[in-house]
Amino acid sequence: MNTKTVSVIGLGYIGLPTAAVFASRKVKVIGVDVNQKAVDTINRGEIHIVEPDLDIVVRAAVTERYLRATTVPEAADAFLIAVPTPFKGDNHEPDLSYIQSASKAIAPVLKKGDLVILESTSPVGATEQMSAWLAEARTDLTFPQTHGEQSDIRIAHCPERVLPGHVLRELVQNDRVIGGMTPKCSEQAAALYKIFVEGECVITNARTAEMAKLTENSFRDVNIAFANELSIICDKLDINVWELIALANRHPRVNILQPGPGVGGHCIAVDPWFIVSKTPGEARLIRTAREVNDSKPEWVINKVKLAVAEYLQENPDKTAKDVTIACYGLSFKPDIDDLRESPALQIAIDICDWHEGIVNLVEPNVESLPSEFEKRANLVSLINSIDNSDINVILVDHKEFLTSVELFKKNTYLIDAKGIV
Repeated sequence: MNTKTVSVIGLGYIGLPTAAVFASRKVKVIGVDVNQKAVDTINRGEIHIVEPDLDIVVRAAVTERYLRATTVPEAADAFLIAVPTPFKGDNHEPDLSYIQSASKAIAPVLKKGDLVILESTSPVGATEQMSAWLAEARTDLTFPQTHGEQSDIRIAHCPERVLPGHVLRELVQNDRVIGGMTPKCSEQAAALYKIFVEGECVITNARTAEMAKLTENSFRDVNIAFANELSIICDKLDINVWELIALANRHPRVNILQPGPGVGGHCIAVDPWFIVSKTPGEARLIRTAREVNDSKPEWVINKVKLAVAEYLQENPDKTAKDVTIACYGLSFKPDIDDLRESPALQIAIDICDWHEGIVNLVEPNVESLPSEFEKRANLVSLINSIDNSDINVILVDHKEFLTSVELFKKNTYLIDAKGIV
């Protein structure tokens, strides 16, 4: 395959860095996104997300004319689909409508010999479903599900496995799992990624590649659930969970993770449900881990309510309206601006729902609050918040908070969900 042009569908936290890395290797890249504002921003050589060094790579790629963005797909040799896969309804059912929309959008510009890769984290079978949607739209072309190795269009799945804040480095250095619908599909996809991937491109089939990503994040979710459940047990038994874990981890074959206010992001908090949705009767441990982690925010909120009650007992001249609560961190992990599936964000929203007094929010990685907080909370600085809040709730271990331990120690009413203090 002689890849001259790559099209990346979805220019978010994964799509834009991927497009930029391809463009940095002197490959012509057409980025496609439904967000006109994002498209305009990228075409100015700027970025609409926070990721270290990405702005430099994008600016250079746009300036050298290897990268441009549009809202309408154009002809290319390879198409990478990196759109969201959220839930629909309240039962954690995977929503593949974004993948379906992307498939319908690129179908008119497909030609014989093209490669289509699904990068979106998806339930098992999603790649085959995408191929079926493409085949339905383009009856003049053949696809792997009907013509195998002789198909006109090659289809594969290649899940991303990068850490926000380190995306550019990990895109290049990490191994990639390449799952084609046929061996030739895998071979063609691997050749494409080897343009920039320095890690190994490991070949498998599409279903195994889909399951590999879900397995990786389910493994982490189960381990986090153990730590979170342990923190709840220790709180009831009046044991310092942080000290306990440090002691237990001195065993040469024990490595317990650190508890927190829950699990967030568009991977660990989501992917296990994709396994449960396909095999609800068999995925018992995976489901339980999800339920443990999903319940942790409520446990933190109850600790806040208890702190408010104790504060009012100590200060009988005040009412709940006089109590100022501060939440430190809204993102789903440290030192990023990504609020997707963030337990910290949900805790802050819930506090605003029931608390009658002032709510201060400290999130050094955002310039404005999400619409959920309109007129209900204040975005303030760290120093301003510590000096003017009665109840302080640490939800994310941002670097700014890690260097302010002594300031936090001065607070009598402190809920530290990350063990900073």
